[in-house]
Amino acid sequence: MSKIVKNPSSLSTLFFTEMWERFSYYGMRALLVLYLVNSLNYSESDALHIYAVYTGLVYLTPLIGGYLADRFLGTQKSIFIGGLTMMIGHFLMAFPDYLYLAIGMLIIGNGYFKPNISSLLGRLYKSNDLRRDSGFSIFYVGINLGAFLAPLIVGYVGETINWHYGFAIAGFGMLAGLIQFYYGQNKIIKEDITLQSKKLKLADWGLISIISIINIPLILLILEVNQVLNNYFFEILLALITLISFYLLSRKKQLISAKEDLKKIIYIGVLSIFVIFFWVGFEQAGGSLTLFANNSVDRNFLGFIIPASFFQSINPLIIILIGPMIANFWLRVDRSKNNINTPQKMGLGLLLLAGGFFLITLVNTASDTSISLWWLVGVYFLHTLGELCLSPIGLSMVSKVSPKKIASLMMGFWFLSSAVANFMAGKLPGILQSNNLDLFSFLMVTSLIAGLLLLLISTFMEKLVK
Repeated sequence: MSKIVKNPSSLSTLFFTEMWERFSYYGMRALLVLYLVNSLNYSESDALHIYAVYTGLVYLTPLIGGYLADRFLGTQKSIFIGGLTMMIGHFLMAFPDYLYLAIGMLIIGNGYFKPNISSLLGRLYKSNDLRRDSGFSIFYVGINLGAFLAPLIVGYVGETINWHYGFAIAGFGMLAGLIQFYYGQNKIIKEDITLQSKKLKLADWGLISIISIINIPLILLILEVNQVLNNYFFEILLALITLISFYLLSRKKQLISAKEDLKKIIYIGVLSIFVIFFWVGFEQAGGSLTLFANNSVDRNFLGFIIPASFFQSINPLIIILIGPMIANFWLRVDRSKNNINTPQKMGLGLLLLAGGFFLITLVNTASDTSISLWWLVGVYFLHTLGELCLSPIGLSMVSKVSPKKIASLMMGFWFLSSAVANFMAGKLPGILQSNNLDLFSFLMVTSLIAGLLLLLISTFMEKLVK
């Protein structure tokens, strides 16, 4: 609590707004695949395909939502539009006939919300404010607190009581976030050092309502287009956004004419490719690993049958408990004579990911019956350590290395790699199954090779940015 007091008072508003939004997102993520398979009788491959499109687009739409906020809507209105749209989407998930419309609302709403809540937090601090890192660290705890609580509450209600009640609770979580944000407006307006935050007028609320409602026919139109395109809408959209991003980069070639800037772009681009290998494996948490927990793990703990969705709380719990220690560890390493560079840290993250899949491959091969839940806990533990070696390190790297005049564009490229990885994470199980290949063994090998290769070229990579 003392840390929050030392930071701007509106940090608490953004902390709880983000916590509730993440609660709603991870609640949906915890239930989606299980709901499709166990309630709507989708095949596992079809359920994972829907999961792939959902999680992939969740990382694409913020590029569009951020642009609309910057050019037309502003941050506050975009956050309200995103929150209202997602809230409607969560409530629509309670009705099977509106499944695809609901998922579309969640995707579109996330695009408005995700890039702008973090941007608003950054506007509370001057660029040289020593409290900035502390503020973002506290904010990150809010993200993981929501991610930790969601599977335990939404997952439990959905799996053991009623699927639709679970989705409704996620919707109420988003409503709580909107209420928190609404009542914190005066604090935000007072402490926004850019003076961009202003009290919303009646006309602003009218615009927020209109756009939130317009999203419904827009999504229905997209669903029709997707049918015409034989369900290839995501792939086409991804290709278009990638081409547009390259076009924007080419338009700014005068800004990157310096050889040093070009090297920095290559550096980020190469690391982005390795990041794809990591997230393809890591994002099995909401898909294949959840199905594995449901089908192959003995979930009986002291007479209580643990819902499969509960295992998704392990990752954020570990981050909350040991994240600060890992951050302090990296600080000590960086200050020592045995410091390791960014590619080496990320390579270590990939090796830890491979270690997690080695555990599950080892026990899955040795046993024809349900395995102990502690094996899966071990998998999540190693994967979380890998995340702490790669994810915050990568974000820091992009913000530090990117040429200043195209920093936002390069961050967009970084998130574009996450979109590709999330989509591949859902599609890969079906592709491997059709070729009689084991998913976890495949991911163990690919992440191991990627990690070793990154360690091998790490010294060369660092020369690009020195």
